[in-house]
Amino acid sequence: MIKALVIDDEELARKRVLYLLLQVPDVEVIGECSNGKTAIAEIDKQRPDLIFLDINMKDMNGFEVLQKITLSPKPIVIFVTAYDNYALKAFDVDAFDFLLKPFKDERFFRTIEKVRKISANEADENFEKRIIELFNLYKSKAQKTAILDKIPVKQGNKTVLIHPDEILYITASGSYAEIFVENKKYVLRESLNSLCESLDGNKFIRIHRSSIVNLHHVKEIVHSEFSEIDARMTDNNLLHISKSYKKDFLEKVGI
Repeated sequence: MIKALVIDDEELARKRVLYLLLQVPDVEVIGECSNGKTAIAEIDKQRPDLIFLDINMKDMNGFEVLQKITLSPKPIVIFVTAYDNYALKAFDVDAFDFLLKPFKDERFFRTIEKVRKISANEADENFEKRIIELFNLYKSKAQKTAILDKIPVKQGNKTVLIHPDEILYITASGSYAEIFVENKKYVLRESLNSLCESLDGNKFIRIHRSSIVNLHHVKEIVHSEFSEIDARMTDNNLLHISKSYKKDFLEKVGI
């Protein structure tokens, strides 16, 4: 029996993997984690054979999780990621250790079959080399990621270049990001995590797992009776600020 642990800060993503694992008879799910800190403790405590690991979480990335675990031999790692723009280009995307969101059920089960064919020794020998290579790719990508002067968005046979200062807010829509500027919306196939890395952190802040706002376009903060708050933007749209982002947002606006 293969013991599996699912790690992802998005609940829907975790539930999807957990649901699919229920259909695999020789895999036992021993838990789920919603952040990196908990994941490190659970991996070392529960000693899973297999982990499904999101690369970008709010508290740390998946590579940092793998660097900090002390478990030996290491578990087999399947990255579950929305990032197809760096590491996946350097490795076979059909290998056992990557699931690119949004993935199909058939792709998931093919990955499980590959895991079944890997011996514990092969997995352990393979782990250090691949993770070091992947971590170096990740660091290289992070070092090259500069604050974007313009965000390119393809529109038919042309590419629109959006200046970040024009952006009011960005919301998630499935595997796409909707970029709102004054009187217009652009759709981009990009994750909010990736856009956060490319935008100026002094101007843009995540207020919900599904939204980023430009602080210069926050007109007012609306307080409810239940200690919840919303941001009213300059286009009068109201965006909810979730509890997990509330403290950071209030600090940014000086409250």
